Amino acid sequence: MEIQEWLQETIRQKERRAIPIMTHPGIELCGKTVRDAVTSGMVHADAICRLNEQYPSAAPTVIMDLTVEAEAFGAKVIFPEDEVPSVTEPLVSDKESIDNLQIPSLDTARVPEYLKANRLTAERVKDKPVFAGCIGPFSLAGRLFGLSELMIALYVEPENITVLLEKCTRFLIDYCRAIKETGVHGVIMAEPAAGLISNEDSLLYSTTYVRQVVEAVQDEHFIVILHNCGNAGHCTEAMVQSGAAALHFGNKIDMQDALANCPEDRLVMGNLDPVGLFKQSSSEEVYTATMNLLQQTKAWKNFVLSTGCDVPPHIPAENIEAFYQALTNFNRSM
Repeated sequence: MEIQEWLQETIRQKERRAIPIMTHPGIELCGKTVRDAVTSGMVHADAICRLNEQYPSAAPTVIMDLTVEAEAFGAKVIFPEDEVPSVTEPLVSDKESIDNLQIPSLDTARVPEYLKANRLTAERVKDKPVFAGCIGPFSLAGRLFGLSELMIALYVEPENITVLLEKCTRFLIDYCRAIKETGVHGVIMAEPAAGLISNEDSLLYSTTYVRQVVEAVQDEHFIVILHNCGNAGHCTEAMVQSGAAALHFGNKIDMQDALANCPEDRLVMGNLDPVGLFKQSSSEEVYTATMNLLQQTKAWKNFVLSTGCDVPPHIPAENIEAFYQALTNFNRSM
């Protein structure tokens, strides 16, 4: 499958496609824990494939785990049994520690397990694209430096942050090249921290580096999907300037505004609330919200229905079914 052909087909066809960022229900279908999946490529792949068999997503996705790359650099990570891992403390704090920070190999920490999950899934799912995941450079810098500290350092010591961002980007290019070699069709790059700064700063401290990754790996066989759930509408331009073939928005933004501000040849994806709607609402509310979003966005051919971020563990199955039922009914009416 040529991913660029799939992208153009998605834009051309009348029927809407849906790609929710969703893996946790697959873990539960396999009777495993989150800790099992994020530490074993085999379990992770089984969960992705089990979910793919259960629901009609246009493309299965891996877990949005924003600790894999930070852990590879040496950050301390904790692994709750039933939640995604988290970084416990910053790894670097000043010029000396940034200068001494080594760019890790791809054999470090859990990177091999995530590459295995991608490879096994790509081998088993042949009838649709498979999308891997990685963190974005600015968000990775935030994990390594501390997000609050990073916000201050942008103005106090920007030259040190630039060095850190360059190291993050060099690793992410290596990682995304390895992801590409597994046979998946693209990577969802999660860059939520860039939504915490202005569009101008996002262009400088995020887009500059995201674009380097895009230019290194994106082609007719592989695309970058840039995700920024922190963008409330103020830094859409910075996302567009990345050159990523698809842009994925969180539930903070008005989806019609996002579509109006994106080129028609890019896929624009989003943005149902993964927690407030999928986890905390009734199936009737999920159905109504999904149908409303589809109706509001029907003028744009490049829209792909999705969640605003990764769906958390323990989502009621009837809510997932309501999401897809709304999609089916909408497509029948087109």
